Amino acid sequence: MFITLTPMLSVAGQVAPDDMAAAAAAGFTTVVNNRPDHEAPGQSEGAAIDAAATAAGLRYVSIPVDHSGLGPAQVEAMAAALRASRGPVLAFCRSGTRSATLWALAAASLGEDADAIIAAAARGGYALGGMRPALLQLGAAA
Repeated sequence: MFITLTPMLSVAGQVAPDDMAAAAAAGFTTVVNNRPDHEAPGQSEGAAIDAAATAAGLRYVSIPVDHSGLGPAQVEAMAAALRASRGPVLAFCRSGTRSATLWALAAASLGEDADAIIAAAARGGYALGGMRPALLQLGAAA
């Protein structure tokens, strides 16, 4: 269910409130929701996941990425969530792809090596090699 990209970051497809206890038991300290509410029928509402995460002792952050794509504000928010976390972060969306992509951009903006980011994503099954120029650019500005 949770796909580890680095010791500090894992991604997942849609989670439910009932998954928050398992996330806490797995050692996560922060949950980042990259899915907007009402994206699909039957999807858990962010407020319900937030309440369950809080009850499980997790910090909950909402950084929705919708069909219009992601921008600098979301990258900055993800970087802030990563910096503020006191331990491993679990980011989720529908399939994990948006979360992996947003993490990659945020990690580069924090100065992490572009090739290491791409390799970590690939180990998790996410092909982000085409993002290398953007990751390098963000890294150079870090």
